[in-house]
Amino acid sequence: MIRILAGLLGACLLFAATLSVAAPVTLDGTEQWSMKSAEGREYRIMISLPEGDAPPTDGYPVIYLLDGNAYFPTFHAAKRAQVRFRSSILVAIGYPSDTPLDFTRRAFDLTPPAPPERNTPPQGGRDLLLTFIETRLMPKVSKQFKVDQAQRSLIGHSFGGMWGIYALFTRPTLFQQVVAVSPSLWWRDQHLLAPERVFTERARSERLDLTQTSLSIVMAERDSVQMIRDARSLSTRLQMLSDLGMRTGFMIETGEDHTSVPFRIPNQVLGELLGNRR
Repeated sequence: MIRILAGLLGACLLFAATLSVAAPVTLDGTEQWSMKSAEGREYRIMISLPEGDAPPTDGYPVIYLLDGNAYFPTFHAAKRAQVRFRSSILVAIGYPSDTPLDFTRRAFDLTPPAPPERNTPPQGGRDLLLTFIETRLMPKVSKQFKVDQAQRSLIGHSFGGMWGIYALFTRPTLFQQVVAVSPSLWWRDQHLLAPERVFTERARSERLDLTQTSLSIVMAERDSVQMIRDARSLSTRLQMLSDLGMRTGFMIETGEDHTSVPFRIPNQVLGELLGNRR
């Protein structure tokens, strides 16, 4: 009996050891880069590769996705499931972390500066992330692939949605299309109101051509009443720029809450972004 038990124990230990060294799952049709910002912050960049014999005449449309660790697998699967989405590139921006959401890193990357007494965890890196994407990530994507520079989109959720709207207001030519999912417009006493005013005044005074610019806001039915109200109000205000060509959309996903909604919408978001091709 002792020998039998010892044999079973050895088999269990061997099985456990085999599990402990198992290789991680790799998603077909993807590749991963490690990149650093000018300040030395490391990012995990996940690429859903384009499929097909040759790129479209104008190049591949590119969709940038924030919080890539959490959302890349779902969006990648949705992109590969339908033939009409496959001739595009999905670039997910994540972190060298084992957690779906790196709260410390995203709290810095996606937020405005905070007063010292409220700066824990550190915040205020939103412009640094914009610069990293514009000066390092986008040029590398363009070097690796034939890219349609007039078809760059961004998807962000929560803080990421807030950041995407900030990017639209401050660097309106960086992304032609922004999808903000349950954006945290309430953060820092609705701090986006100031850049919104500047953007609107600039658009009016300079008669900006916004015909390639769109913002879609997607809310969850179980987001707070105030979040939904603020998002709807923003969408309504921006619709007043439609005479300059800007397109604005607003919708509420029935039955979803703040954390579930990003996993519900990949197909419809990809359809909207890739269906708007010129």
